[in-house]
Amino acid sequence: MASWYVAVVLGIVEGLTEFLPVSSTGHLIITGHLLGFTGPKAETFEIVIQLGAILAVVALYWKRFTGLLHNDPSLRFSGFNGLWLLFLTSLPASIVGLLAHKYIKMYLFSPTTVALALGVGAVMIFIVEGLPREERVQVLDDITPGQALGIGLFQCLALWPGFSRSAATIMGGMLLGVKRTVAAEYSFIAAVPIMFAATGYDFLKSYQLFQAGDFIFLGLGFFVSFVSAWLAVKGFIFLLGRLTLRPFAVYRLALVPLIFLFL
Repeated sequence: MASWYVAVVLGIVEGLTEFLPVSSTGHLIITGHLLGFTGPKAETFEIVIQLGAILAVVALYWKRFTGLLHNDPSLRFSGFNGLWLLFLTSLPASIVGLLAHKYIKMYLFSPTTVALALGVGAVMIFIVEGLPREERVQVLDDITPGQALGIGLFQCLALWPGFSRSAATIMGGMLLGVKRTVAAEYSFIAAVPIMFAATGYDFLKSYQLFQAGDFIFLGLGFFVSFVSAWLAVKGFIFLLGRLTLRPFAVYRLALVPLIFLFL
């Protein structure tokens, strides 16, 4: 495997970007190219550190996740209703991703396609933030099945590496009348089932690439990603209470020419 600092750098990049509207996949592809860490092993390593970021969300919102195990009359996002909402959100991207998985891996995992996705996503953020809208949903428990499915349809945009699953689902929620911070929290929670399914599917196909000595490298990246994601999610929710998504769009646009310049 590569040097230990590669695991640390990629773990930080994954953790900080997984749940921000800037595309963790895009950043990992770019960072991997800069570090010279590419190929099948690198792709599987990225799957492992994504699991670390996912578990950070489970830890942060553990009451919401344990609430899915039983119906709570005071919380509509609990029990079967909560599971139904998550299922509706996960369904569209799961179907499209399963059907197009081979072609996405073949044609969309390159610095050029990532740069294009970053730019398109940035423009969409500016458009969505500029549209007048009524924030009908002020708390997570007010999200309806129709809104959950609509957010899931927007999540399909995230199958284009560089677009950002977080950006797609938050923008979808905002267009459907969900308050920005609530859309972000739902985006975090809804990410867990589809990301577990996607990363689990990829990992089962490629875990045999690693030898026993590689697991320290994997564990280091996993741990760093978990801690970084924990901090990023807490900080992002704090910022969204005071800012819009526009600063992230500016960052995305600034990144595009740098990708074409250095890669």
